[in-house]
Amino acid sequence: MTIEELRAIPLLQGASDSALERVANSAGEMTCEAGQVLALQGDRGSGMFVILDGSVSVEWRGGTVELEAGDFFGELTLLAPGGTRIARVRASSHVMCLAIPRDEALALVESEPSVALAMLKEIARRFASALPDA
Repeated sequence: MTIEELRAIPLLQGASDSALERVANSAGEMTCEAGQVLALQGDRGSGMFVILDGSVSVEWRGGTVELEAGDFFGELTLLAPGGTRIARVRASSHVMCLAIPRDEALALVESEPSVALAMLKEIARRFASALPDA
């Protein structure tokens, strides 16, 4: 992917050109068909993914959340002890993802405050939406 294509991804909009260049050089595209499992709960995560096209279902604690183009998943493995996946992710449709290797994703979060903040805001939003109404 080009720097311009990466900058169009909401998570990466505030990243520096040098950071986007590193992502462009290390990340790869992955495609899956509907029903295919992209991540299994308990497995060690190899990185994080940004959905470029299509949608996935994230199954966690008896609930399911749909993510679509522009959303990301696998970010919690960067923070979790042991880097294990906390949810099962299954393709809801034909899906294309940008796969960012663990080391590069960690470097991106550590060096780019705007990316770290965007990621934290989304994590907080997801957890808040999972809480029962008070």
